[in-house]
Amino acid sequence: MRRTRGADGRQARPATSLTERAYRHLEELIVTLQLAPGAAVSENELSERLGIGRTPIREALQRLARERLVTILPRRGIIVSEVNVRSQLRLLELRREVERLVVRCAARRASPEERARFADLADQFETSARENDDTTFLRIDREFNELSVSAARNEYATLSMGLMQALSRRFWYLNYKKAANLPETAMLHASIARGIAAGDSNAAGAATDRLMDQIEAFTRATLDADF
Repeated sequence: MRRTRGADGRQARPATSLTERAYRHLEELIVTLQLAPGAAVSENELSERLGIGRTPIREALQRLARERLVTILPRRGIIVSEVNVRSQLRLLELRREVERLVVRCAARRASPEERARFADLADQFETSARENDDTTFLRIDREFNELSVSAARNEYATLSMGLMQALSRRFWYLNYKKAANLPETAMLHASIARGIAAGDSNAAGAATDRLMDQIEAFTRATLDADF
């Protein structure tokens, strides 16, 4: 990322840092349902809530719109997207194939520093499983996803994963208490992370298939849940 220097000669913060900060805050608010599906929001409201200027908020919302977490209606405002189970199942068809590719590539291509971080994340997933801590799990999961696509060294997979992960996390957060097993999900993530840390692409891929099987079963179970 290109950086500029201030009048004192020191490097200035990246121009995109506030936008990234706004995006991360808003994405977490949406994923954890603090901004509920169907809710109407405005740039002014979000700017005041986060203490971030309207321009970074607007840029973050544009990214969230590309990821289908919000819908921007010209001259009418911004609507947090609704959740649709059947759309989620179609998303899983793609996610299963792309995610397997990503973790296998990451296992082969990760740097020593990245492998060490995957091992740390495995420990944290196991802790979240023992403590049944959903918020911590979601935060670890986001870092795990970002590290996986970075370590995979495949820019096309990165684009695909970016469009899937936030929608998947929100769906899981909305429904896991009805139909999912948080400790089991966290332990499956830990198995993938350990496979990548060990450089074992077969183990990482097999663990991903087990996770996708579990997530698909969970998603189908929500069809019978009382929304």
